Amino acid sequence: MIEKKQSAEPEQQQDRTWLAYALGAAVFAALTSVLAKIGIEGVESNLATAIRTCVVLVMAWAIVAAKGKLEQFAHVDRRELTFLATSGIATGASWLLYYYAIAAGQVSVVVQIDKLSIVVSVLFARLAFNEKLSRRSAIGLVLIVLGTAALAIWK
Repeated sequence: MIEKKQSAEPEQQQDRTWLAYALGAAVFAALTSVLAKIGIEGVESNLATAIRTCVVLVMAWAIVAAKGKLEQFAHVDRRELTFLATSGIATGASWLLYYYAIAAGQVSVVVQIDKLSIVVSVLFARLAFNEKLSRRSAIGLVLIVLGTAALAIWK
């Protein structure tokens, strides 16, 4: 969606491994929604979020440990740590609201509305990193917003 400043290294532009990770993230995000809806049937949404968060916490630290990166924690800059912690608070708030929404509503509609975060992300990327939106990407963004609105209105 966003066009990042052009890199001086042409081979860096050719590297598309990020695409495989992004597609994998999309698959796991879809599984997250469906599995959560099944798992939340008889569980209060805040408790469900807490259980999920514990699993994510253990998994994340296990990966850091397995990669031998635990000692790097002591060297994280205070400013970076503050932003990461704030991001964690935003993630927690998002998850709490998301779980409440899927408990009360239809997953197919909630997921679409949740994905409207793309609009805010594009705006923040412009303000924080001066990333520019191409005309083609702007049209795609408008189509995403219109499609989401259609799904939310005509369930």
